[in-house]
Amino acid sequence: MMIRQLVIVNNENVYENNGNFFCDNIDLKSISEGLNKTFKILLIARKTSTERSHQINLEAINAVSNIFKCLLSLINTFQNKETQYLLISVTPFTFIAYLLLFIFRRKVFFYLRSNGYEEYKSIFGFFGPFLYHIMFVIISWKANLVSCRSHLLKGRKGKVVSPSQLNENWFTLRLESDLTKVKLLYVGRIKVEKGIFSLLELIKNRETDFALSIVGTNRKNPNIINQNNVSVIDFVNRNDSIIKIYDSHNIFILPSFTEGHPQVLDESLSRLRPVIIFEEISHVVGNRKGV
Repeated sequence: MMIRQLVIVNNENVYENNGNFFCDNIDLKSISEGLNKTFKILLIARKTSTERSHQINLEAINAVSNIFKCLLSLINTFQNKETQYLLISVTPFTFIAYLLLFIFRRKVFFYLRSNGYEEYKSIFGFFGPFLYHIMFVIISWKANLVSCRSHLLKGRKGKVVSPSQLNENWFTLRLESDLTKVKLLYVGRIKVEKGIFSLLELIKNRETDFALSIVGTNRKNPNIINQNNVSVIDFVNRNDSIIKIYDSHNIFILPSFTEGHPQVLDESLSRLRPVIIFEEISHVVGNRKGV
């Protein structure tokens, strides 16, 4: 039986080194590798010269430097009329790609990972939600929507999924917390919409005896590495080795302005480490205990 082709388009940056590709967003890695078990995957993502931590184990990856090369890559897939397309997150990059696919009447799935209205507001200010709304309305008219939270669909028809990276390793050999000092941990992208810069400003020059560790991208940002009580961990997660980092801290903090399905929250709770969030993302609590 012929394996169907699925083209994944994402706005995340990927780094190439000797024919191997790396990303920082674990969702991009897990989604593409997981679907590769059923489909023949071609991943199209943005090219970066900055090193990334997670190797993407796929045979076909096209790292493009601009949207025009992305569109050309898509056109090259049109020979196979059975090819389907998955676009991850509503961004100008994926939106333009969608317009091309719409014109050529291709079957498109759009995966919504977070509240774009709040995310765009934190990035672009007052006009951000308006920009996102225009793209979302156009996309939701014909695309098949998939989301990690029902409210992200805004009443549109779509499928809701619950992604997870957890396996049995996360629930075994749990270590008790060392409570001699408050050790905060943040794991995630270092971007404005993730609230990490607001958190750094909040704890700046505080006299409280605590430490904050950051596992994320932009590790050389001077605003982070020069701040008291803050350390940035240069880390590559292999074989769930990040579990040791969770175990060496006693509180996880998630300062995001917007979240859909934060898997780091479940990771921390699986290691019996409580989580601090802010009320902007209180919807993620659900039936979880320890948040």
